[in-house]
Parts: sequence; structure tokens; C-alpha cells
Amino acid sequence: MFKKGSLEPERRRYIRLDSVFPVEFRILSLDGKQFLSDWLQGFTNNISKDGICLAVNNLNPELAKFIKSKQAKLSLNIEMPLAASPASASCKAAWVKDIATQPNRYLIGLTYEEIMPSANNRLMRYAMAKKLFVPVVLTIILILGLGFAIGSYINVRLIKGNKALVEQLVKILQESSAVKQTVKQINKEREDLQLKMQALQLRIRTAEEEKAALQEKIRLEEKAKLEAKAELEEKVKLEESEASRKINDFNAMIEKLIQEKTLLQEQLIAVQHKENTVSEELLRLDKKKATLEKANLDKMYQWLKIHQNPRTGLVMSFEGDSEIANWAFTYDQSLVAQAYTNFSDFERARKILDFFTKKAKRTEGLFVNAYYFNDGNPAEYVVHSGPNIWLGIAILQYTKKSQDFNYLEVAEGIASSIIDLQNQDKEGGIRGGPNIGWYATEHNLDAYAFFNMLYKITHKERYLLGRDKVLNWLTKHTYDRIDIPVKRGKGDSTIATDTYAWSIAAIGPEKLEELGMNPDMIVEFAEKNCSVEVSYERPEGQTVKIKGFDFAPQKHVARGGVVSSEWTAQMTLAFKVMADFYYKKGMTAKARSYALKADEYLLQLGNMIISSPSPSGQGESCLPYATQDFVDTGHGWMTPKGKSTGSVAASAYTLFAYYNYNPFELK
Repeated sequence: MFKKGSLEPERRRYIRLDSVFPVEFRILSLDGKQFLSDWLQGFTNNISKDGICLAVNNLNPELAKFIKSKQAKLSLNIEMPLAASPASASCKAAWVKDIATQPNRYLIGLTYEEIMPSANNRLMRYAMAKKLFVPVVLTIILILGLGFAIGSYINVRLIKGNKALVEQLVKILQESSAVKQTVKQINKEREDLQLKMQALQLRIRTAEEEKAALQEKIRLEEKAKLEAKAELEEKVKLEESEASRKINDFNAMIEKLIQEKTLLQEQLIAVQHKENTVSEELLRLDKKKATLEKANLDKMYQWLKIHQNPRTGLVMSFEGDSEIANWAFTYDQSLVAQAYTNFSDFERARKILDFFTKKAKRTEGLFVNAYYFNDGNPAEYVVHSGPNIWLGIAILQYTKKSQDFNYLEVAEGIASSIIDLQNQDKEGGIRGGPNIGWYATEHNLDAYAFFNMLYKITHKERYLLGRDKVLNWLTKHTYDRIDIPVKRGKGDSTIATDTYAWSIAAIGPEKLEELGMNPDMIVEFAEKNCSVEVSYERPEGQTVKIKGFDFAPQKHVARGGVVSSEWTAQMTLAFKVMADFYYKKGMTAKARSYALKADEYLLQLGNMIISSPSPSGQGESCLPYATQDFVDTGHGWMTPKGKSTGSVAASAYTLFAYYNYNPFELK
């Protein structure tokens, strides 16, 4: 405890509080030995380091006289909110003020004589906290409000900038397409002129040859005239006159043809100048297109990043369809995990893999098709083989690139369950799931690549055996018809575009040739039957032409053509695989033709890029699932609802195609 040696100036400066707390007090004699009152009740809302201002109601006037005359001191118990015990103090009155409007009510300025330093500090901290609470809260609110306003402004600018970037790309792509069309027209015009030039040259040469032949005839006739008899001279003269006339005609015709040739040459030079000008413009547009395309694809990757839930690690599959809002399909999680891995963003990839390793609920040892991305609970309890295999593929790609083997056990667990399914089929095929009877080609293509990749990492023979059994099943049930190179499944001749793309990407052109298949015929069949050109209405209202791949042949569905951005990206990757195959074989011309096709379809996908429609998307670039929403794919399911619905699968696979990343191959 400490004692005050002297009284502070009266009317000391208090900290005034906006609330009061009770003070229990007792009046004592100056020596403190005699109680002049029982415990009385007062309150205070004015506190200083050296004392308090005590407010008392209904104080006995006699006791008030003692206090005013400073012939007594007070013992206090100050009740502080949230304190375990009251703060005790001994005080002297520094001043007393009567409240004239309220009889027997007094304000008493008290100076501490004795008080525990800890209790005094506690009182002062509380007083300062109460005093500063409102200003601090208001300041925090102001700062937060200002931060929110600045953030909103930045977000609006960011969204505006991202949308402008998408619009610039679409504009450049449209201009580039128009200029390319002009180049085609110029090329045709030039080819026509060249053909006319060749025809004129032939006519000139023919005329000159006929002229030379006629001149030779005249020479021979002149020679004969000298030898002929006199009676033939008149006839020779007539023939000579006729020949001379024909020579003059030939000369005139040749001169006219030369004039036409000169005119055509001038036209050809003008066309060539025009071609050079347009080619320079096309080169400029291509450079700008490449820059904008790269920028938009970088934004697309940002879109994949900002949609990852920090708690679960999952990424929402579709942004814009309220019926499947917050759904994270297992297949899509595989794709986005591979996108993260391909960009060496291993921490984000681990968040997804951690969810499936530690949190995701399973059925019969396998993962369900979809989970809610915000809490991780199952959204769809169906279990299919394909999504599980794709998750395993994502783990293997991550393992290979990061050299982190912590998730390999999960991949091998998936493989064991798939092998169990395979062992239930005497031909080595893999059904659609544990409780499913149908067989899908795409699931077996996935399994072929999965087992092949697992064998390369683990060198375990069981995976090599599983791979070969799958390949035998595919040969027997998928590649067994000449008219339809790839069937959708066992006993199912329906054409599914992805099975054509994945045949090239998963098995590879070289292996297909070993099996007696023609990889060129596979991609040509897909392009002939599934490539469509449709009108696509962009979210801002602009209508553009899009050439891409449908889910199935247009003639097999009543809805008309629909471009799937994901499946178009898959076919684009297949074209790149074919180009690489022929480059390695030294067949540059053929490789170049496939590379040009890949570039063409990537260009078309660029026309489909949209700005993210959600606030959280910040206007980043993404791709819709298809050119039409909520239409039949031809395979038993519908495209998502919403004309601006961003798709993780479409965006991720387009990144794969752009960067030539084949998920079925370890590099």
C-alpha cells in the first residue's frame, strides 16, 4: 500500500465515464478508530489516479457536516465490473458540493490516503478503456469502412479491368478472324490471277508456235516457187498473200495477249502489295492476340485460385448455377489440383489432397462424386470409378512433380478398389462403379493411364497387369468396329467425343498403331462427326461464331449444335499429341497440320472466355461449360444452367491445352 503525503489540488481532473459503478462507503473518525456510520451506498463515474468523485443520495445532513468540515474520513469498497473483488481504499474529502435541486444529494471529491497500487491501476485501466472505447470503436469502424470503400473501389476497378481484358481479347480475335478471311480471299484472288497468267502464257506460246510454223511454211513455199513451173506461180502468190495475212493476225493477237499479260501482272503486283499489308496487320494482331491470350489465361488460373475454399481446400465446380451451387465434383477437384501442380503451386494442391486424405467421407473405400465445397459434406452419394481414378491421377502428377510421396497411399488405395472391380470381370474390364452394371470406355481409358503411371512410380507388377488387362478389354469392346473407331462403352456404339480425345491422350498414337488402330482416323472421325460451328451469345449481348466440338454428333440430338469448351480443349490437346507424334517421326508437314488445328480451336475457345459473374470472382477470366445452358449432352445429363456459368473443368482443361499438359502422361 502507499500513502499520499499531501492533498492534490481540489477539483482534480477526472476521467468521466459514460456509465457508473457502485461504491460502498463508511464514515470514520480521523484517526480511523471510530465508525461514525454504517455502510452506505454511493456511486461514481468520475475517476482519477489520486481519487474519485463520489455521488451520494439521501446522505444524513449531520454526516455531511462531518465530511464538509473535514473532521472525518471515508473507507471505500469500489465495485468494478468483471472484477473478482472490490477495490478497497481509505480517503479524505477534498471538497463537497451540494446539489441544490436535489436535497441531501452530494458530490464528494475524495483523495486516496491508502489504496493498493494494483487496485488503483486496475481502476485506471478500466477508466481509460471505458473512456477510449467509443473513440477507438468509432475509429476502427471508420478505418474498416474506409478499408471497405477502398477495397470496393479497387475491386470495382479490378472487375472493370478484367472485363476490359476479356473484351479486348474477343475484339482482337474477331479482328484476327476477319483479317484471316481477307487473307484467304486475297490468296484466292492471287491464285486466280496466276492461273489466268499461266493460261495467257500458254496462249502466247501457242500463237508464237503457230506463227513460227506458218513462217516455216512460207519459207518452204518460197523455195518451192523457185523450183515450180510458171503455171504455179499465181497459185503460190495467192497462198503467200494468205499466209502473210495470217502472220499479221498472229502478231496482233500476240500483242493483245502481251497487253493482257502486262495488265494481269500489274493486278498481281497490286494483290501482292495488298497481301503484304494485310499480312503485316495480321502479324500485328497475332502478336497482340498472343499477349492478350496469355493474360486472359493467367487470369483464368487466378479464377481457379480465388475460388478455393480456405477451410476445406475444395473449389466450387460451377459458378452461376444455383441448383448445384457450392458443389465440388471430385473429377473437377482432380483437374484443378493438376492445374495447381502444373504451376508448381503445391500448397494449394496439398489442400485439396489433404481434404480427400483426412476429411472426405467414402463409400466402400471410394470417394463419392461430389462434396459441398464449404463444409466438405457429400453432395452426391453416387460412387463412380472415373472420378476416383482421376483423383488418383492428380495424386500421381503431384507426386512426380513435387517428389512428395505422402499421398501415394491414397492413390494406391483407389487402385486397389479399382482392381477389385476389375477382378470381378473375367475380361478385365472396369464397371462404372461398385454397384453399377454398365461399362464406360472413358473410365477404362482413365484406368489404363492410371495403372501405367502407378507402375512407373512404384514399379509394382500388379499395376502393369491391371494396365494390360484394361487394354485387352478396350481392344475387344471399344476398338472392334471399323465404321465407329471408338465406342462409348461395352455394347454401346454411341459416339462420345471425349473417348476419341482420350484415346489419343491416354493410350497414345504409337500404342494405337501397335494395336492395329489408325490414330489419324480416330481424330478425323471425331472432327468429321462432332465438330460444329454455332452462334454464341456472349454475356454482354455480342453474338460470335464458335467452331468447336459437340458432346455427340449433332445429327444424333434434336437440340442442334452445341460447343463444349471442355471437350473442345480435350480435342485440342489430342491434336497437340498428334503433332508431337509426327514431329518425332520427322513428318513435319503432317505435324504442322495438326499443330495448326490445335491453334485454330484454341483461338475459338478464346472467343468463349467470359468474366467471372460473381463478386468473389472479381471479374477474372473463365470459360462457360458450353455455348448453351441446360441442354441435353446426349449422354444422359444436362449442361449447367446460366448463360454466365463459369466451369472449373472447362477452364482447367483449356489451361492444359494451352500449355500442352497431358494429364495422362508423367513428364
